[in-house]
Amino acid sequence: MQASPESQPRLLSIEAAASYIGVSKWTLRDLIFRGDIPCVRIKRRLLVDVLDLDAYIARFKIQHPA
Repeated sequence: MQASPESQPRLLSIEAAASYIGVSKWTLRDLIFRGDIPCVRIKRRLLVDVLDLDAYIARFKIQHPA
């Protein structure tokens, strides 16, 4: 049985977002501050939308010819 979309948060903390794409939190912060990955600021917290992380991954996928 697959989890429903409502059970997983759409916005992730810096630590969770970094883990999601397999980089350190410092690398993710650098990507955010360079403008490569957008973020949502709520008061002092930076949160990252899972859809933006998926789009970032898709932009850098490499497909080798068969």
